[in-house]
This record gives sequence, C-alpha cells and structure tokens, in this order.
Amino acid sequence: MTAGLRADTTYLDVDAIVVGAGGAGLWAALELAREGVPTAVLTKLYPTRSHTGAAQGGVCAALGNVEEDHWEWHMFDTVKGGDYLTDQDAAEVLAREAIPAVIELEHMGLPFNRTPDGKIDQRRFGGHTRNYGEGPVRRSCYAADRTGHMILQTLYQQCIKAGVTFYDEYHVVDLVFDGGRADNGGRCSGVVGYKISDGSLHVFRAKTVLLATGGYGRAWRVTSNAHSLTGDGMALAWRQGVPLMDMEFYQFHPTGIVGIGILLSEAARGEGGYLLNSHGARFMESYAPKLMELAPRDMVSRAIYQEVRAGRGIDGKDYVLLDVRHLGRKVIEEKLPDITDFARVYQGVEPISEPVPIQPTAHYAMGGVPTNLDTEVIAGPDGTVVPGLFAAGEVACVSVHGANRLGTNSLVDLLVFGKRAGKRMAAICKSTQLPPARPGAEAAVADEMAAMASRPDGVRPAEIRRELAALMMDNVGVYRDEALLSAAVREIARLKGEYARVRVEDRGSVFNTDLLEARELGYLLDTAEATAVSALARKESRGAHSREDYPDRDDASFLAHTMVWRGIDGAAAERIDYKPVKITAFEPKPRVY
Repeated sequence: MTAGLRADTTYLDVDAIVVGAGGAGLWAALELAREGVPTAVLTKLYPTRSHTGAAQGGVCAALGNVEEDHWEWHMFDTVKGGDYLTDQDAAEVLAREAIPAVIELEHMGLPFNRTPDGKIDQRRFGGHTRNYGEGPVRRSCYAADRTGHMILQTLYQQCIKAGVTFYDEYHVVDLVFDGGRADNGGRCSGVVGYKISDGSLHVFRAKTVLLATGGYGRAWRVTSNAHSLTGDGMALAWRQGVPLMDMEFYQFHPTGIVGIGILLSEAARGEGGYLLNSHGARFMESYAPKLMELAPRDMVSRAIYQEVRAGRGIDGKDYVLLDVRHLGRKVIEEKLPDITDFARVYQGVEPISEPVPIQPTAHYAMGGVPTNLDTEVIAGPDGTVVPGLFAAGEVACVSVHGANRLGTNSLVDLLVFGKRAGKRMAAICKSTQLPPARPGAEAAVADEMAAMASRPDGVRPAEIRRELAALMMDNVGVYRDEALLSAAVREIARLKGEYARVRVEDRGSVFNTDLLEARELGYLLDTAEATAVSALARKESRGAHSREDYPDRDDASFLAHTMVWRGIDGAAAERIDYKPVKITAFEPKPRVY
C-alpha cells in the first residue's frame, strides 16, 4: 500500500472512453451505444450530479413555435454575440442542428413547458433577436427553470436503457499517449482513472477518448460553478502538448447571488425582470437601449460594474437589484421556481414582494481544447488532428461561442457536438484496431500522487486555492489591464512553485478527497495560467475580454483565435500562436444592441 493509493493496477480494454457524464458526454455515449460500440463512461461524480444540471433557463433552437424565427437568425446572433470571433461554419452547424436535437430530446420524453396548443414553449433570452437584430425573439425552449436538470435526467435514462457502462466516481488523472506528445505526432490511446472508493488505479486502453469534463470556474472566488468544475480535461490535454484556445474569454454572468455566486438564471430577465440601481432606475436603457436587460451577458456585466463604480450600487456597495415583482406570483412560481427558492434560502429575500441583490459571477469558459467540427482535437492553427482524442461541451473550443456565449447556447452546444462526437468516434472505432498495450502507463501519475500523499511537510492545497481564487477575481475579472494581468502571471507562477511542495494530510486510500482536491488544484493553476497569459497577450477589448488600457476592438491585429502551449515540464507558458477566424456569411461590424 502506497500513501493515498493501492499498490495494484487494473487494466481494461474498451473501444471508446467518455470522460465526464454531463450533457455532451451522455449524448456521445448514447450515440456510441446505438452504433454498438463498447463504451466506458468515467465520471468523478454520479452522472446526474454533473454540472449540466445547473443550467436553468433553456436550450436555444429556432423552432418558431411562438413567433417567427429561422436558424439563420440564430446563427447571426451567435456570431454577433461572440463579437465576431465565432467561427461561422461552426455557428451554422450549431443553429441548423439545434432544431432536430431539441425535437429528438422531446421524443425521448423531456418535459418541456408547452404552449396552449401543445408545442414546446419558448421564451426570450439575452442576445436572441428576430431578423438580424431588429428586436427580441422567443427562441429559448425551456422546462421551467430546470432545463439542464431535465436534459441530464433524460439523457442518463436513455443511456441506461441503451446499456451504456458507467464507472461512477472514477477520477481521470492522466491521458495515455503513444508515440510522443500531441505536439510531436503522438496519439491518445487511453486514460488512467483513480477509483475514489478504494484508491486503486485503472488503465483503460481505447481507440478513442472524449473529454467532456466541463469548465474551470472554481478558479475564481465568486462563481456559479460547482466545486467539481476544476478544468480537469483542459489541463490533462495541455500537459500532453495540446494547446488551449481562446482562454482569455471567460464569461461573467450578470446575475449571481451576492457574495456566493449561485446563479439566478437569465430566465428571470427573459420573462421580463428588471435590473435596478440605487436610484430605482432601469440602468440598461443607457447601455443597450434596444434590448436593455436582454443584451448579451458581457455587456450587462460591464454595465453593472460601471453603475457600481459611479456610486449607484445599492447602499454604496458592489451590487444592484433584480426585480421580478411586477411579473406576479403565478409567473414567478410556475416559470421561475428554482430561482425564487435560491433567493429565499441563500439571501432571505422573497422575490414576489422584494427585489433580489445580484452581482456578476464567474460562469462559463468560451475557450478550451481546440477541435474541428467533428469534435476531433487539433494540435495547432493548421488543424492537424490529434489521433484518438476528442472534446465536446465547455471543455472544448470549436468555436461556436467566440468571445462571448449567448445564453442557452451552452446546452445546445452540448447536444449538437456531443452527438457529433459519438457519431465520429463510432465511425473511427469501427475502422481501427486497439492500440498496443502500455504496461506501466500509470507509473508517472502514480508517483506524483504518492508524493503528495506522503510528503511530511509543505503547504496545504486550500491555502493556494484561496490565493488563486482571489487573484483571478481581482486581476482577471470583468475589467483588466496590463498591470493587473502581468501581476496575475507572476503570482500564478509563484503559486505553481508553492504547489510543487503541496501536501495532503489524509494518508488513506478510501475516499481520499484531500488527495483529489490537491490534484484538482493543479488543474486550476494550469487553466488560470493559460487564461492570464492569453489575456495579457490580447491587447484589445472583445466580448468578455475587456481591457481598460485597450478599450477598443482591434480587428486588424486580433481577429484571430489565441492558442497557448504549456511550458515543458511545467515551466511558464510562453508559446502563443494565432488561428484565423472562419468568416462565411457575416462580416465583422460594430457590436451595438
């Protein structure tokens, strides 16, 4: 027995591996099962606890059930909302395939809200417009304010019905590569999983591996993300020579619960909720007169910060109010039940009779592991595919979100590209052989984890994590500048040095959560570094990346995707390159709402 680990290792062969059991992972697994491909889903949580379940407001599809709508309008809104950094071929795939994906979900049994004539009901959401920006449109398909939860439950039930094999509470701690790193022609041939219940390591050999591990919002102090969102997939790929793309673009959702960041869905504003400053004024009229509270999230978050800076925060503090009182009890209770419960439980506020204090909260990664339209991971700007490795969902950057994701496009991203991943992986699995066995593939990560669990002294992970979260909040938040970002890069390097001597107190192998949290801290440091380095290099303001020292968008210099590589052996990331944005239908214009 090694501290934190069992001495024995289990080796398993399977055609396809899915890492993560959120919406993207589950739909990929379902497609693989439908194609008869032996598949293992490894998830560090029980599947229905995955973070897809936290998505509240809806899933975007131009069904036109309530008013006229077209997929071309959805595509335009996605491109414009992404401040023209969105790859337009990807946006077209998203908008076109959203429609059959939502209908298929309905046929699986997802309990959408209904119109009086029985169709899927649709509500307004930020940045969704009719006729290329003329005014708001009802495009978000929803199940009250529990849409993500319903998607998760529906897909999991379908996977169980299809016979998908789940390895619950298996924490993937390494990717197995043959023939070198991704940036040197290597291929992904499996994963190393840590069985949380007993501390044993399991090496899974496979033809294809899908990363569907979600984002890394726990890098910030105030965040809507669950504690499990620690950038695992991004960091594991980065360590194997895969670049990360567009990491400087991290979205702050405007309406988080003050101090703790738990999300109050955009659905509240989609139903007609107001944002009020200390004067009781709907201040969004000054920032986005056409869409007001339904402007894209990056704009609304910056507007809140500007109101606070101008002294119009509530009681002189750093928050404003979300007011839904005028909607009436019936609408609030029927269409916003979770939101109102959150306000009651966490703030002691009754939304039916009083406004709710809110502030921006770290919410969603637009960047991540770069992929092509078939979710195959690419190794650089030329689009060279990393054999065997796929990514879908928030961990991936295809790029449909560009510099700023529209509300409800996250769920449709999961559905469309999760399904595409499953289909492409199935095709490859049927035409290739299992790679050769790799005895000892787990040795390096086993040594790392054993060292953490055996170190007699050193710094506790929680101390580093607190410092990192505060640093990211203060220096890599809604507003940034050269001094803040340079300091962030330096401080993250220092924290990585501290991490090299991190220790855990639990020496056991059974449910050693101390050891896993230390491991997750390493992933957060990697993703934070990629974010800060990329943000420092982008000397413009675009979407969620707002530089006060470079306040304008600079298409001449920065209409391109950032790609950043990890330093060798954990050294500071220095290599940055840029990938052209794919423009097919909409030329970049000033972004006005």
